[in-house]
Order: sequence, then C-alpha cells, then structure tokens
Amino acid sequence: MRAQGPRCCRLCVEFMAQSVRSVRPEQTDGMKRAMEAAERLRVAIASALAGKPEVVERAVITTLSRGHLLVEDVPGVGKTTLARAIARAIGATFRRVQCTSDLMPSDLVGVSVFNTLEQRFDFKPGPVFTQVLLADELNRATPRTQSALLEAMSERQVSTDGVTRPLDELFLVIATQNPDDTAGTYPLPDSQLDRFFMRTSIGYPAADIEKQLLLSRKEDEAEDVTAALTVDELLAAQREVERVHVEEAALDYVHAIVMATRTHGEVSVGVSTRGAKAFLRAACARALVQGRTYVIPDDISDTAVPVLSHRIRLASSEGMLGQLQSSNARLDSERLMRDILHRTDVPL
Repeated sequence: MRAQGPRCCRLCVEFMAQSVRSVRPEQTDGMKRAMEAAERLRVAIASALAGKPEVVERAVITTLSRGHLLVEDVPGVGKTTLARAIARAIGATFRRVQCTSDLMPSDLVGVSVFNTLEQRFDFKPGPVFTQVLLADELNRATPRTQSALLEAMSERQVSTDGVTRPLDELFLVIATQNPDDTAGTYPLPDSQLDRFFMRTSIGYPAADIEKQLLLSRKEDEAEDVTAALTVDELLAAQREVERVHVEEAALDYVHAIVMATRTHGEVSVGVSTRGAKAFLRAACARALVQGRTYVIPDDISDTAVPVLSHRIRLASSEGMLGQLQSSNARLDSERLMRDILHRTDVPL
C-alpha cells in the first residue's frame, strides 16, 4: 500500500501498534532524564527565537546528535541569536568568528608563538577551542580556511605543527551563509557540506511576533536565556540517543529513502553512507525529543529534508560546480526530497 504523502496519522498509529506487539523498550531512568533535558533545552532556545518551533526542534535534534548546523538565510533573522541561545541554554563556552577572505587557518585553529624568555614555541589556541562555535558567513572564508574546520568538525581535534590537540567532548559548530549574496564568496564543497548534520533556514517572523520584537527594544534576544541544563546532562542525553529503539520496518524505510536519492533521475549524486547514518541518528533524536523510546515514520519523514537535501547534487546543477547554490537551488533540492518522501512507501 502506498501512503498519500510522508505523514499519515493512520499509518503511524498502525506502526506504533506494531512496535507494541514486538519489543518496545522500557523507559529507563537515563532515558527519562534525557527527555526532560531535551524539553528544557527546547524551551530555553524557544524563548530567544519566538515563533520558530520547527527551527528550534532542528537545533535541539542537531545538538543531541553531536552534529553541526548550517543555517542559510538573509542577514538579521536570528542566526546569531540561535547560536548564542544554544550556548547559554547549556552553559557552554561560546566563540564567534566573522569569516572574511583574509581570514587565515591560524586565525581559526591557533598559532605557535616563540617565547623569547624560555626559548621555545608556545601554542596560542584559536577560537575553535570552544564548545559552541559560530562561523558567521563561512562561505566568505577561502577554501584553505574552510578546510581547517574539516578536521575539527569530523575528528573533534586539531593538528598544528605536527601536534594533534583534542577539542572538548562537546563541540558544536553553527555556520551561516547567505545564498543570495554570492559576490566574493567561496562555495562550500560537497565534503564540507556533508560534515553538517542539518541545513535549515529561519525566515522572517510572523507579523504578531515581529511586532512584539519591535516593542521589546532588545538588541540580543538571547541575553535573557539562562542555563537550562549542564554540559554533563547534555552529554548524558546524547548517549541516550544511541539507545532509542529502531524497528526493522523503520530501518527499511530509512534505507528506501536513501536508495531513492541514488536512483532518482534528477539526482547525479545521492546520499552517502555517512549521510544515511546521520539520517537515522536524527530520527532517533527526534523520537527522544517527542518523548518516545522508539522511532516512528514521522521521525523519519520530518528529518529527511533538513538532513538529506544538502547531501544530494541535482543533475541540473552539474554545470554549476564551484558555484554557490542560490536559494532557488536550495528550494529545488528540498522539493525533490519531499517528492522522494511522497513516492516512498511508509511501513505498515
């Protein structure tokens, strides 16, 4: 049977019933604490980004999944506010880097300075040695500087002067770029885009929300956000994501969507295995955010677009390699992912 769209209440109810008939994992104390932590984190971030529940949920899912977030949008809609709110909500250290064409890799990861008194080189760590890093307008940095971020995002370590230095166990990169302003920019290569767990946009607020923001007179809506949980509580919640139960039917659904990106006629490069693993992890994290110990189809369909759309290359963009995707191209890839979801059978 083919579901009429990626979300179908009746199908989800039947899928949940199937989970009950099989083996539904019990809600352990650790899982319960993780759910409570996720809810506190969501409420704290939402207090700074009013009227954007979908964006807030994606930020929470990314944080719980040990991922990194790419935010593509026009200036002034709350990208920096989102990053600050996440850092303040978990009581984490925060650094911001404004990327420009003259930003050097050493400006990001650090540099060794000669100590004349002790006749040796001392390493001065750069802003990447933090827990939450905001790389503002990342596509304005040169490819050499962008690549300096690759190892940090993937391996959570930095290698300089032949020495490998580990980063904090909690390390979250939130990068921003404006897809409609391409002058003087260097587009992120596929290898860099694949390091981002999710890609999202924020958009303009609703009229009533924007009027409230105008009356508040605050320069930074995140300044009133207080720590809703500790770093240790967040790390514990991240470990609980790995314990969320995945039915075989749900796993088949994830794999069918991934395979569809590789065989679709409008796609030249489909989702990689790393992207597929991130997709399943996002579904598990969303289940936890929704207060469940098991994955249902809604968890999969709701995370497919933000997790997978930037991991596919459209056949129509083959002649545009090396150019920044415009907002229209981004919308095209998201539209295609929704079309794949619509055509993929939802498990019964």
